[in-house]
Amino acid sequence: MSEKSSTNPGAAGRAPAADRPTALRNVVLVGHSGSGKTTLVEALALASGAVNRAGRVEDGGCLSDYDEIEHRQQRSVQLSLVPVDWGGVKINLLDTPGYADFVGELRAGLRAADAALFVVSAADGVAGATRMVWDECAAVGMPRALVVTHLEAARSDFDEMTERCRETFGGEDPDAVLPLYLPLYGTPGADGHAPVKGLIGLLSQRVFDHSSGERVERAPTEEELPLIERARNRLIEGIIAESEDESLMDRYLGGEEIDIKTLIGDLETAVARGTFHPVLAAAPAGDGAKQGLGTVELLELITGGFPTPAEREAPAVTGIDGGPREALACDPDGPLAAEVVKTSSDPYVGRVSLVRVFSGTLRPDETVHVSGHGLEDRGHEDHDVDERIGALSAPFGKQQRPLSRAIAGDLACVAKLTRAETGDTLSDKDAPLLMEPWTMPDPLLPIAIEAHSKADEDKLSLGLSRLVAEDPTLRLEHHPDTHQMVLWCLGEAHVDVALERLRSRYGVQVDTVPHKVALRETFGEAASGRGRHVKQSGGHGQFAICEITVEPLPGGSGIEFVDKVVGGAVPRQFIPSVEKGVRAQAARGVAAGYPLVDIRVTLLDGKAHSVDSSDAAFQKSGALALREAAADARIDLLEPVAEVTVLIPDDFVGPAMSDLSGRRGRVVGTEQSGAGRTLVRAEVPEIELSRYAIDLRSLSHGTGRFTRSYARHEPMPPQLAEKMREESANGA
Repeated sequence: MSEKSSTNPGAAGRAPAADRPTALRNVVLVGHSGSGKTTLVEALALASGAVNRAGRVEDGGCLSDYDEIEHRQQRSVQLSLVPVDWGGVKINLLDTPGYADFVGELRAGLRAADAALFVVSAADGVAGATRMVWDECAAVGMPRALVVTHLEAARSDFDEMTERCRETFGGEDPDAVLPLYLPLYGTPGADGHAPVKGLIGLLSQRVFDHSSGERVERAPTEEELPLIERARNRLIEGIIAESEDESLMDRYLGGEEIDIKTLIGDLETAVARGTFHPVLAAAPAGDGAKQGLGTVELLELITGGFPTPAEREAPAVTGIDGGPREALACDPDGPLAAEVVKTSSDPYVGRVSLVRVFSGTLRPDETVHVSGHGLEDRGHEDHDVDERIGALSAPFGKQQRPLSRAIAGDLACVAKLTRAETGDTLSDKDAPLLMEPWTMPDPLLPIAIEAHSKADEDKLSLGLSRLVAEDPTLRLEHHPDTHQMVLWCLGEAHVDVALERLRSRYGVQVDTVPHKVALRETFGEAASGRGRHVKQSGGHGQFAICEITVEPLPGGSGIEFVDKVVGGAVPRQFIPSVEKGVRAQAARGVAAGYPLVDIRVTLLDGKAHSVDSSDAAFQKSGALALREAAADARIDLLEPVAEVTVLIPDDFVGPAMSDLSGRRGRVVGTEQSGAGRTLVRAEVPEIELSRYAIDLRSLSHGTGRFTRSYARHEPMPPQLAEKMREESANGA
């Protein structure tokens, strides 16, 4: 931030440590897939001296994307922590996946961080999903800065990208998004693209030249100075507009030269408050170079402009009984309050929890209270347990470097917390606390799975429970009607990673099968039936006859059973047997094997035998009577209908409504939901929503979201109902 030339103050091979919250910065990197976040983290680690060559640690592995699945898929799929040191400040860099299927990892990174670095590619532009994350950060006042990458790409233009960022992220105040440095271009090549060889500091008016392969500071030439005059004036005006000194603008407009130290101080204050968002440029170091383009400038911005943990408000806490508690302060000597932001499994260590400490100090081998409440919608059961934590460590690629403690504001990995899950609170065992959970997206893509073999079946339950404990954006459902095991995910890539982790980490192979929707049956008209169960095979026989009528009832009525027998034609002790047989048959279905609902069954008459009648015989008779009635009546198939709300940019409202109509949906209303976004409400058959999570993302270029909730069952169209009956018959 000071725009002064710096040497590498980090130390390769040593885990950085912090002894006070003011010497900490927690920064999450946000951006679409392929924008260059992981490459930027590696470049910052190299510039800080944390590694000796870009992206590599001592064992030769990658620093950030070290997971085998990430190697195979060639993209980040999980949150990674890379701690580096710059000038005595420990910077926890949180690298997040850019692909929408792993937004849960992004939300975890936002929870753990105090500021966000938005990475945008000059080659690809700004993705709509990135704008959505920006708005989320703005809603909670999180400080943000922007980094433009891929300036080496043909047709990339820093000035054009900066203007696009101003339009996209500036909102009503585009002058709150301005560059601190301008690229210094070299001689254009044969393709007409001029390479970036350095940066010009707009405030200091100094050039940081990388054309020699190393970062060299020099004064600008006479040709270079005019390039920055307009941008420098606009930057100074933008900084002054955010200054708490109201006289500064008048002095500046009056021709007074404002001291650069004053400008830098006001700039740092505005960035930390989240009211000004500087734009920088970055590129990896060349062969043999230690400092990539813009990396030193970024590290100075992070240490000088981004807030310390003590400057950020901690999440609200209550007692484990929901009772009020005092707000947390970022004090290493305060009560312990930490949160598990990520859970993973190590084949040698076991479960490893990435923890953000908000208050107090976490130490190895101490006993803490683990609280998990309010996470039922994530598939987690409430739990309270005291556990002794294992070793504390700082991750560095695949390595875990030991820590003696983790103070308030810091992040650390904790081993051997066997019950802790993502989202759980760690606190003093004598004064347990519960943190307010952060918002997680609902998994809306259902995948039905079955164990591949008997050996897999024995391990499946444990493997799935561990998988869900690690990833709160997964939800496991054992459907009571279809009897399927359903894993709810965020998208197809999320499915691939979940099943691969199940196989590689827990040794469980599963097969995916077609997902079934919970259909039901009902009578479309009144009917009658006679159940005659008479058998004689030596000794006591079986004798039971009953006559019933069946009438359809309104949706949601269930099954009513009415006794209108007169004269004792069916003895009183066997009337419950008839009802039991009717209900058992209804549960099995009468046409296509789906549960029968919304009917009134009236028992009118019957016959019994003094010796051969029994409970079992009348159960059988009741079932037969219901089947006979169904044979002579129209049986309707009922399908579940969901209430769906779709939040989508205005540009995509038309296509979204057309798509819903194509799914047999009924749009029941629309309303504005903030600037440029519309909320569409509709009722859609659930059978049409199996892949809607994927299709909506494609239709809206990743900017649409939806929720769904069960509304009711209603009759399925006759043609579709007949098709379902045929499929059921073929399956049987």
